[in-house]
Amino acid sequence: MDNIVVAPKTDMFRFRINPEIKQRAEAVYARNGLTLTQALNIFIQQSINAGGFPFQVNEENVELIKARAMERLMKELDAGENSGELIDEAEAYRLLGVNEL
Repeated sequence: MDNIVVAPKTDMFRFRINPEIKQRAEAVYARNGLTLTQALNIFIQQSINAGGFPFQVNEENVELIKARAMERLMKELDAGENSGELIDEAEAYRLLGVNEL
């Protein structure tokens, strides 16, 4: 099988994505000199090479994602963005059902 990153592109694949997410992803890949299409082709090639996801998908990743989301939320709260009544970090963890790190 040819390396799909450099193989001729003759088929199309369309999917729906939140416009803000798309814009943020494009910015991430642009910083690395890639378009979103190129990045998706690389992801697909790596998935084929790995025979699955090109990264580990497990409960540990879920906790990392939760921790990053909590960190982002706390930064927003600190900046006063979209915050109603301010609560401390421990209370935010409790309300979201996330274990503190």
